[in-house]
Amino acid sequence: MVFNLALQYVQNYEDAQEIAQDVFLTVYQSISTFKEKSKISTWIYRITINKSLDFIKAKQRKKRFGFLTSYFYENSNEIKHDIPSFNHPGIQLENKESLVIIFQHINNLPANQKTALILSKIDHRTKAEIAEIMNISTKAVESLIQRAKTNLSKKLNLSEGI
Repeated sequence: MVFNLALQYVQNYEDAQEIAQDVFLTVYQSISTFKEKSKISTWIYRITINKSLDFIKAKQRKKRFGFLTSYFYENSNEIKHDIPSFNHPGIQLENKESLVIIFQHINNLPANQKTALILSKIDHRTKAEIAEIMNISTKAVESLIQRAKTNLSKKLNLSEGI
C-alpha cells in the first residue's frame, strides 16, 4: 500500500522504495502520537502522501539549484533538469510512452488535486476514504477530482495539438 502510493507520485521504483522506508521509519518513531481518531491505514496514507510530496519538492529544489549553478559554472556538463523516466514494473512497453505523458501532466496538477485523483482513479479508494485521508469533506473530494479531470483533459488536449 505504501510503496504503490509512493510509486504513483514519483514514478520511479528506487525513489518509491526510499519513500516507503522513510514512511515506515516515521511510523515506528511516531506510533505513540497516533490518536486513534481514524484507522491506522488512513494515518499511514497521510504520512505517505506527505513524504511523497516532500520528496518531489526537494527534487524540484535540487533541479532549480542545478539550473542556476549551470549559469555560474562552466564545467557543468551534467544534465540537471531532465524529465524522469516513468519506471513502473507493471506497465507494458507499448503503453509506457502514453503513460509518461499522462503522468507528466498529473505531476503538474496542484498537490490536492493530484492526491485526490491518484487515490480515486489509481488506488481505487472511495470518496469517503479519500476524505478521511485528506481530512476534507466528501464534497470537497468530488470537487477536487472533477477539477483534476478537467485540468488534465485540457492539458492532454493541448499536448495533442503540438
